[in-house]
Amino acid sequence: MGSDKAHYLLNNDPIAKDLLNAAIPVRMAYIGPDGDPRVIPISFIFNGDTFEIFTLPASPKVAALRANPKVALTVDTESQPPRLLMVRGTATLTLVDGIPDDYLDTGRRLLRDSVQYANWEAHVTSLWDQLVRISITPTWAKVFDFGHQAPAAVLDVRKEKGYVH
Repeated sequence: MGSDKAHYLLNNDPIAKDLLNAAIPVRMAYIGPDGDPRVIPISFIFNGDTFEIFTLPASPKVAALRANPKVALTVDTESQPPRLLMVRGTATLTLVDGIPDDYLDTGRRLLRDSVQYANWEAHVTSLWDQLVRISITPTWAKVFDFGHQAPAAVLDVRKEKGYVH
């Protein structure tokens, strides 16, 4: 069961909504099969309840997420001052036949050029017969907009040093 507070933030905070709709991949952190942490950029969509990510059944992250379904996600900008969305959650994996519309939507989100998207869609639909749907239910979420508010630790140091914030 996800957190109501995380769900509310993801669906109502203007910065979160902007980041969730931008042509930016999510960075997903998880514990790899060897017990070491991993972070990967990957396409996603947020459907209002869960983050939907897809991968091949033989991907090492499938076995890793079956063993430990806890993940952390970050969607952030490269522009200054940075804005970022951080999410923690639990992954549920489902094997699906064919290419689900949700997977095509993840590509549409990132590949805004219609020719580039059409080429990608033709490639994936001709290549893959099955995918694993990774549905991530958020349990915690936070937005940072460094242009308007720094994290508490930064504010504490500024206050300690006598800076007005």
